Amino acid sequence: MTQKLSGKVAAVTGAASGIGLECARAMHAEGAKVVLIDRDANRLEELIAELGDRAYALNVDLFNHADVDGLGRAIIEMAGGLDIFHANAGSYVGGPLVEGDPDEWERMLNLNINATFRAVRSVLPHLVAQKSGDIVLTSSIAGLVPVVWEPIYTASKFAVQAFVHTLRRQVAPDGVRVGAVAPGPVVTALLRDWPKAKMDEALANGSLMQPTEVAEAVLFMVTRGKGVTVRDLVILPTTVDL
Repeated sequence: MTQKLSGKVAAVTGAASGIGLECARAMHAEGAKVVLIDRDANRLEELIAELGDRAYALNVDLFNHADVDGLGRAIIEMAGGLDIFHANAGSYVGGPLVEGDPDEWERMLNLNINATFRAVRSVLPHLVAQKSGDIVLTSSIAGLVPVVWEPIYTASKFAVQAFVHTLRRQVAPDGVRVGAVAPGPVVTALLRDWPKAKMDEALANGSLMQPTEVAEAVLFMVTRGKGVTVRDLVILPTTVDL
C-alpha cells in the first residue's frame, strides 16, 4: 500500500507526548520524515529510538527567542527540507478568573500565542519559496465556542483562530495551506488543572478523546488534494454538548 506522505518532511512541536507525539507517529507511519520538537531531550531520544529511520529529535525551548527564530533553519538542516509544520505545543490554565495567577496566564499566553506565531514565522519563508506546504495549528473548541471555566485559555485559542484565518489568506497565493485542528477535551497533560471531580466525571461518561483521534484528523488535513484546504477541523467527543 502506498504511504500517503512518502517523501515529505514534517515537523511537530510539543512532540514528546500527547497530541504532538501521536501526530508525529501518524505522519511517520505514512512515510514522512518527522522532526520531533520538544524541550524534553531525554524523552525525544527515547522516541527516536522507538520510531527508527526517518525520525529526528530537535531539542528546543519555545520560550527562547533565538531557538524559535532558528527553528525553520534547524529543521531543514536536520531533515533536508520541510513540507508540513504542525505548531502543536501549548499549555492550559483554567478556573475562575478571580482565583487565577496572572504569572501562569502570562506563561501560557506566551506559549500559546507568541511562541506559536514566532515558530510559524520561522518556517514560512521556506514554504513560500518552494510554493508548497502545510501549516497546521493545534487550536481548540475553546477557540470557537467560549468556555466559561477557562477564560484565559479560551482567549488564547481565539487568537490562534484569528491568526489561522488571516495567515491562510495571505499565503494561499504562494501554495501554502494553513489550517487549525480544534479538538474538544483530550486526555493529555494539559488537563492536569481540571478539578478531580470534573476529570473523573469526564472519564466515566466518555466525554474525553484520546490523542490518536486528533492525529487521524490532522493526517486527513495534510493529505487532501492540492486544491483543498481544511481551514478548521473540529473534533469532539460525541457526548460533549458544545
